[in-house]
Amino acid sequence: MAAVNPGFWAGKRVLLTGHTGFKGAWASIWLSKMGAKVTGLALPPDQFPDLFTLAGMADRVESHFVDIRDGAALAAALDGRTFDVVLHMAAQAIVRTSVEDPLGTFDTNVMGTARLLQALRSQPVLQAVLTITSDKVYANNDTGRAFVEGDNLGGKDPYSASKAATEIVVQSFAKSYFPNVAVATARGGNVIGGGDFSRDRLVADIVRAARAGEAVVLRHPEATRPWQHVLDCLAGYFTHLEALATRAETPRALNFGPRPGGADVTVGELASLGVAALGGKPWVHEPDPTSLEARALAIDASLARATLGFESRLEAPEAVALTMNWYARQAAGEGALALCLEQIEGYQARP
Repeated sequence: MAAVNPGFWAGKRVLLTGHTGFKGAWASIWLSKMGAKVTGLALPPDQFPDLFTLAGMADRVESHFVDIRDGAALAAALDGRTFDVVLHMAAQAIVRTSVEDPLGTFDTNVMGTARLLQALRSQPVLQAVLTITSDKVYANNDTGRAFVEGDNLGGKDPYSASKAATEIVVQSFAKSYFPNVAVATARGGNVIGGGDFSRDRLVADIVRAARAGEAVVLRHPEATRPWQHVLDCLAGYFTHLEALATRAETPRALNFGPRPGGADVTVGELASLGVAALGGKPWVHEPDPTSLEARALAIDASLARATLGFESRLEAPEAVALTMNWYARQAAGEGALALCLEQIEGYQARP
């Protein structure tokens, strides 16, 4: 199976949007470790604590606090800078927040992406742009069938619909304005890992409840999701970008998720694994009849295996164990950056 190539990234000028978020902070750490010259664009962290701050990433990357909904501010931040590759992760990424603020979600995810692509049109040496959307871009009728890249796009809630619309925006810009740049999308599964303190995220909720001596509340313990560790997910994104920059035949849309069977772990089962690892109280079920979230979701990542030689390495139980180990050691006083670097090195050393 393909592995991330540090030699590709050494010295690369990388524009990373969303670098202050959970996945963005991990991406910043890993890219910096490989010698990439990272410029980050994002809003300031919106929760406390946050991995970007805990890991001291403001001192390790060129960081700019910019709202991608502001075209003028975005253009000013990019003025005079050139990039080899772009990883666009900035987004409003919470389903329940999208229900509370649909217009803000569409503006950030759809128009924010359009404004970024517009600003990138003047980049003289750009090789590849990868926009991260979601496993939720597909029209989901809750059958549990694993979606493939050619399936119909859709979305019942504003977040899912905004990411499906983003797919169309990226395709249109790619065909209209980037004849010599590989512009693509990646559809990642439900990501877990140490350092996620976001609102309404399962692992973050488990950790908060355990640290407070409370029981985590689950809305849909029977639901299934394509659980994937953050390192598996980022390794897929990096491998996709490497291929986009070097091979013209690389697919312009790819799923990244667990190996077959990895989506069979329910929310309740994952919560039980997490609670057991942290010594928390058993979870409780409080149904939410108004929820628009799908009960079954799975994606087929076989195209990434066939075209990139890439496959996730961590099964769900191992991903949960690695995640909870991070939180337990961080709560005991170990540094967030050191923990991330240790896990990255361990992941890279796997066969």
